[in-house]
Amino acid sequence: MLPVLPVVLPLFAAALLAALTKLVSQRLSQAIAIAAALATLAINAYLMHASAEQFIVYWFGNWFPRHGIALGVCFTVDPIGAGLAAFAAVLTIAALIFSSKYFDTAANHFHALLLAFLAAMCGFCLSGDMFNMFVFFELMSAAAFALCGYKTEDPGSLQGSLNFAVTNTIGAYFVLSGIGVLYARTGALNMAQMGRALGSGPLDTLVSIGFVFIVCGYLIKAAIVPFHFWLADAHAVAPSPICILFSGVMVEMGLFALARIYWDVFNHALHPHFNGLRTLFITVGVLTALVGAFMCYLQRSVKRLLAFSTISHIGLMTIGVGLMTPEGLAGAAIYTLGHGAVKAGLFLVAGILLHRFESVDEFDLYARGQRQRWTAALFFAGGIALCGLPFSGLAAGDDLMHASADAVGFNWTKWIWLFAGAVTSAAVLRAGGRIFFGWGPAGDQSSAPKHEEKPETERGHDHTPATMFIPAAVLVAAGLLVGLAPNLKPAASMAASQFEKTNAYAAHVLDAQPVPVPTPVQPAPSGILFGLVTALAAITIAAGHLFSNRAREVSVAIAKPLHLLHRIHSGHVGDYVAFLTFGMACFGLLCAYCFR
Repeated sequence: MLPVLPVVLPLFAAALLAALTKLVSQRLSQAIAIAAALATLAINAYLMHASAEQFIVYWFGNWFPRHGIALGVCFTVDPIGAGLAAFAAVLTIAALIFSSKYFDTAANHFHALLLAFLAAMCGFCLSGDMFNMFVFFELMSAAAFALCGYKTEDPGSLQGSLNFAVTNTIGAYFVLSGIGVLYARTGALNMAQMGRALGSGPLDTLVSIGFVFIVCGYLIKAAIVPFHFWLADAHAVAPSPICILFSGVMVEMGLFALARIYWDVFNHALHPHFNGLRTLFITVGVLTALVGAFMCYLQRSVKRLLAFSTISHIGLMTIGVGLMTPEGLAGAAIYTLGHGAVKAGLFLVAGILLHRFESVDEFDLYARGQRQRWTAALFFAGGIALCGLPFSGLAAGDDLMHASADAVGFNWTKWIWLFAGAVTSAAVLRAGGRIFFGWGPAGDQSSAPKHEEKPETERGHDHTPATMFIPAAVLVAAGLLVGLAPNLKPAASMAASQFEKTNAYAAHVLDAQPVPVPTPVQPAPSGILFGLVTALAAITIAAGHLFSNRAREVSVAIAKPLHLLHRIHSGHVGDYVAFLTFGMACFGLLCAYCFR
């Protein structure tokens, strides 16, 4: 029963709070929500440890497979999936604590929605059935749409939520269509059984179409270029404690789905086209990292800046997953922890600025944060961490992904990591210099148009409550220090090696055969020099923009052709749907070229 509890506990608590919403005080509602999230975290952490050498298969109702055919629905628990679910619980706890003094009135349904969101994320990470993965992701999306538009009195909030809902619903349609095609081809929904069925026959048009539909659907969820347009709009209007879930873990789950489905379902069927697919996914990751970095640096809204930074870093994680090696996947998993913690802390700092000054606009806040020394320290620590500062979680992930890229002949991708890390970090440092120290000019011709952000509280602007500052500090510190955890890289590499053993996975799920224990791997060397060079580049870019007229002139010159990107990010959902259609057509053509 233990694998079921990470879903049952938060769902039960959410239903309880929804049923008793008029009878339970806000403080009691929050206490129940935090208790449920803590219990979910503890169970997921135990499952992560228990599945380290042998992943756990739980069949609902004891409907075990017969002769290799799945009769029921199962959860398959492995360290990467359980670890991601545990991390989702950590961020949910931080959001609940932060929101206790953030909203003037955080109604009980807010806590119920957060718990439903958490339950869906856990179910998604643990499911071994492709249709159930889809169902859990859509439950997650439904809660996310409501949380994004929580400020119903703000038309901008409703528009951002609508863009989010429409684009992600189209992604859901793609995924469901792909599942239907594969079900017609295999007669199965269990991923292990699907993988066996597809591996026993040649790659045909039906399988190719199913692959394109499913991958494009989850690329939309992961906000990969050109499917990324919804993310900045959603982050700009969503409450700050909700942004930490969107940016810290939700979009990363789109990449988790790609890795899970490729290795469990398509690995054997698509293995003859392995090199072409690797090149395709790395190219998509590079494009996402570059577009996200450019757009990040051009923003004046701190929340939009951080949102585009997330897009850029998701591109780097896509490169890690796209390398299709255990080390690359392990590096992406560690990078998810480091980036998610740091970015969550930065979004909470943005929430503190909005709480204190009723704005997150870089120029409106010019020099207004000069007395906020501790908030400034958090903002700068998080900003410099984004470049992959040595010993941080991002640096530990970088080390594994760089070693993997070198091994398979893509060592040039290091320059993409350096550029994206330096530019996104420099954007945060530049904003911090203006906001907290009054450095540089109070305006900039190269910046994006101003976006209004309404305050989320109506009182208490003269101080920052501890319940807002402490979660931000803990998350930033965790992102900076997680890379120092003993045996982190070997453990992640062993978990990724287990994750990618397609035959062993199917044998364990369908035939109850034990999985061979992965061979311990040598940890990747630490790229301390690379991290320091990237940090120096970030500081140089930020300092040049703030203090050098010549550097600002160069920035304006570079920004002029990039203003086309601003016009493309129009905020009109019809434009975004057109780009989704265009992106899917392009991806389908590229896959057809790979499969020729």
